[in-house]
Amino acid sequence: QVQLVESGGGLVQPGGSLRLSCAASISIVSIYTMGWYRQAPGKQRELVAGIFISGNTNYADSVKGRFTISRDNAKNTVHLQMNTLKPEDTAVYYCAGGYGLDPSRLPFWGQGTQVTVSS
Repeated sequence: QVQLVESGGGLVQPGGSLRLSCAASISIVSIYTMGWYRQAPGKQRELVAGIFISGNTNYADSVKGRFTISRDNAKNTVHLQMNTLKPEDTAVYYCAGGYGLDPSRLPFWGQGTQVTVSS
């Protein structure tokens, strides 16, 4: 059973930065796509950023230029560097893995980590 464990969430002021990490229990070179998703209260879960085994990336328009996703295959870890955070970035952030970016088709999910952007 594949386990994904997120860390790095917390409370940060607007304009601040956070770095989320997702540690996998298996080699992530066997996982075609790794992604970060978020869900705010009363809203649907949405893609934040995805990274493919090729290294190609995909970002939501709302985070382009502010967030960076990366994968460290040697450490089986995926990171999400979040800069210039805004209150609207407040959500539970989930790490996921599988094939493609459609969250309904991804078999591996972490438990989520809370990110709160507030002064």
